[in-house]
Amino acid sequence: MNDHSNVAATIPPETFFACDLRVATVIACVPNAKARKPAYKLTLDFGALGIKTSSAQITERYAPEDLIGKQVIAVVNFAPRQVASVLSECLVLAVDSPTGLVTLSVDQPVENGMRVY
Repeated sequence: MNDHSNVAATIPPETFFACDLRVATVIACVPNAKARKPAYKLTLDFGALGIKTSSAQITERYAPEDLIGKQVIAVVNFAPRQVASVLSECLVLAVDSPTGLVTLSVDQPVENGMRVY
């Protein structure tokens, strides 16, 4: 990763707004033992949208217990994807850093399932 020197191609705003970004709370986190790259299976509470799972490669920076109760931002309208033994139903957003991926989150607690604009 670490590719911050190249800006992606320009897209119309409608393309961005087609992505449904929501806030969720991590309610469970276990290693995704069969993944090719180290990853966790996250169980996420999206409030009225329900419970979803995701495989996230955020093991360098976070221990499972650090993630429980953390609110994160995820894309919920991508097609589900099988990642080893985990059906990844959403994509948890993160940013690359020298110490590993850092999850995107809100700076104040909000209701699970709230839309990000």
